[in-house]
Amino acid sequence: MSRVAVLYGGISAEREVSLSTGRQVIAALRQAGFEVTPIEVTADLGAVIAALDPKPDAVFNALHGRYGEDGAIQGVLDWLGIPYTHSGVRASSLAMDKVAAKAIFVAAGLPVARSRTIAVDELEAADPFPRPYVIKPINEGSSVGVEIMRNGDNRRAEVARSWRFGRAALVEEYIAGRELTVGVMGDRSLAVTEIVAEAGVFYDYESKYADGGSRHVIPAAMHPDAYSRALDVALAAHRALGCRGATRADFRYDDTAGEPGRLVLLEVNTQPGLTPTSLLPEQAAHHGMSFPQLCTWMVENATCRPGE
Repeated sequence: MSRVAVLYGGISAEREVSLSTGRQVIAALRQAGFEVTPIEVTADLGAVIAALDPKPDAVFNALHGRYGEDGAIQGVLDWLGIPYTHSGVRASSLAMDKVAAKAIFVAAGLPVARSRTIAVDELEAADPFPRPYVIKPINEGSSVGVEIMRNGDNRRAEVARSWRFGRAALVEEYIAGRELTVGVMGDRSLAVTEIVAEAGVFYDYESKYADGGSRHVIPAAMHPDAYSRALDVALAAHRALGCRGATRADFRYDDTAGEPGRLVLLEVNTQPGLTPTSLLPEQAAHHGMSFPQLCTWMVENATCRPGE
C-alpha cells in the first residue's frame, strides 16, 4: 500500500485531539515513504467522499469521538470498499457505547465497576449511588464530560442541569487507587503504564493532552501478578469486542489495602490517541518500535470489512 488518505479533524468534542493525531500521523507516514493525502473532515460528508476519489490504497482513520470511532465513518468506508485502520463498524460502535461494552465485558467474565444507567433528571433530584461515584457520558471519549462526586461536593444539581450529552448518563462506583492503561496490537498486549495526573485529580481531558498534564510510568511498578492480569484482561477485552489493529484498555487499580489489589476494566479505546502526549506510541517505543513504524503497522493491517 503506497497511497494513504488520512482522515482527521471531524465534528466531535474531540476534534482538536484528532487534528493533533492527524498531523503526527501525516508526518510519520510521509517519513515512512507513503504518498499521503490529508483530508480534514468537516460536517460535509459529501466532501469527504469526493476527496476519497480516486480511491486510496488505504485510509488511516485518525478521527476521534462521535462519527469517527463509533462505527459511522467505518460504515461509509466499508460501503466505498476502501481498507481502513483500526476496528470495524460493530466493534467500534460497541466500544464507544459504554453500557453495551460493559455488558460484553461482564459476559466475558472481565472485572468491571458496579454501575447503572440513569436519566439525568434523576441525578438532579438525588445521589444515584453512595458517594464517591463517577458520572460519565455514554458515548464520549477522552474523559469528556466525566465528573466525580465526592463527599461534601454540592455540584450534583449543577452538573445535571448543564449536562449536554443526551438524556441519560452512566453512573459508576468510584474505584480508589491508580490509573493504568494497556495497549494492544493485533494479538498481543504491549505493556502496563501507570498514569499520574500532575494536578492531583483523575486523568481528565486536560491531563491527557496538555504538556506536563500527566506523568507516565512504564512499566508500571506493581505486583507482577496484577501486571500480568492487566495484560491478559486488555487482550481479552479487545477480543470480546471483536476489535482489530491497535486498541488501548483503561483500568483502575485499587491497591490501597495492599498488593495485589483489585483491577477494574473501565473501557477500551478502539482508536487510541497518537498525539505527542499519547500512551500507545510510548508503549510501542518501549518495545523498540518507532512512531513511523507504528503507523506503518497500522496501515499494513488496514482491511475492509463489509458485512462484518
